[in-house]
Amino acid sequence: MRAHDVIVAKRDGGRLTDEQIDWFISTYAEGSQIADEQAAALVMAIFLNGMDDEEVARWTGAMIDSGDRLDLSSVDRPTVDKHSTGGVGDKISLIVVPLLAACGAAVPQLSGRGLGHTGGTLDKMEAIQGWRPEMSLDQMRNQLNTVGAVIAGASAALAPADRKLYALRDVTGTVESIPLIASSIMSKKIAEGTRGLTLDVKVGAGAFMGDLASADALARTMVRLGQAHGVATSALVTRMDHVLGHAVGNGLEVAEAMDVLAGGGPSDVVELSLALADDMVRLAGLDAVPADVLASGAAMETFEAMVAAQGGDLSAGLATAEFRREIRAQRSGVVQGVDARRVGVAAWHLGAGRARKEDDVSATAGIVCRVRPGDEVQAGQPVLELHADDEQRFARAEAELAGVDLIGAVRIDDEAYVAPPIVIEAISEP
Repeated sequence: MRAHDVIVAKRDGGRLTDEQIDWFISTYAEGSQIADEQAAALVMAIFLNGMDDEEVARWTGAMIDSGDRLDLSSVDRPTVDKHSTGGVGDKISLIVVPLLAACGAAVPQLSGRGLGHTGGTLDKMEAIQGWRPEMSLDQMRNQLNTVGAVIAGASAALAPADRKLYALRDVTGTVESIPLIASSIMSKKIAEGTRGLTLDVKVGAGAFMGDLASADALARTMVRLGQAHGVATSALVTRMDHVLGHAVGNGLEVAEAMDVLAGGGPSDVVELSLALADDMVRLAGLDAVPADVLASGAAMETFEAMVAAQGGDLSAGLATAEFRREIRAQRSGVVQGVDARRVGVAAWHLGAGRARKEDDVSATAGIVCRVRPGDEVQAGQPVLELHADDEQRFARAEAELAGVDLIGAVRIDDEAYVAPPIVIEAISEP
């Protein structure tokens, strides 16, 4: 078999055979016969011509088979996990993972790092002094049996073909493909070994998917893939036009997540956390009521135990940025929105995100939204608070927040604001 023939078949709009997919993925993962430019040509052909359901399922299975699949059969709790397609201020995993463990599940959350304007769970957790994401499989299984919760870095042995293909997609303009997104996410989550999975598929200005039709198609594709591979999978399609909660930035989001675990926090963060937790409890077959467990303080205790088990020291407190600057309202009125994408990009300029995977990120940089949609504000009132370790970073962040339209990231007018539900639809059947 030749890579050239596989590329031409998809370039010309054909359907790849199972044998072509298996050979291409396994051979490329081994790194012996297929050059990066050939793999890039194939993913571009897929980007342009798509894949049918059978191709996507086979492509996903081949990526899973390119590496290890974790064996969690020795874990004595039902396993369930969640995955978000990425948002601004999305600290939900830090809440839901210990909450589900407190409900009686084992949650093996293997997470990644942020890239661009959306943050990564590992970057957030590393804002806690001493916390480490590296764990062996035996350590993970032991922690799942004792604490019930793990947030750790994904092993390079899980779906290594996806690791190579994602790096190519990132630099060749082929990220925005539903078959490639779905197979990338699900190959890693299925290889993780969990028996249940709830997907948080975000849609809106601050999300990867900007329109509902695309978000719905992605959600249904991933649900179908999960179920086909024996993982009980469902999805919630959720709004990501406005910043989720108040905090954007690694340490700032940890602090806000802990506020929720302590019984407080922004209402939208609590609402989404409980919606996802309810679905995860259902998939795990548990009788617990997440809202009651959260109110009891058990989730906070589990979070503390999880952090301590991975070397973290919450008693040391979270570091704070050296410099702060306020953005003030230009007029009085009612806040209609806090633009998630602008705030996310501004936080990236402040040092909270990275342009390349190898870049460092600041644990303290970010933005605190002092107002939320529906709040009444007066002209001159602080609406955003910028945090940075380097004062020179403020200029680009402020320019992003002001925007070329002069409306700014915080949109204010005289109309009343009615908040739409954060969950748009729930999908349990493909």
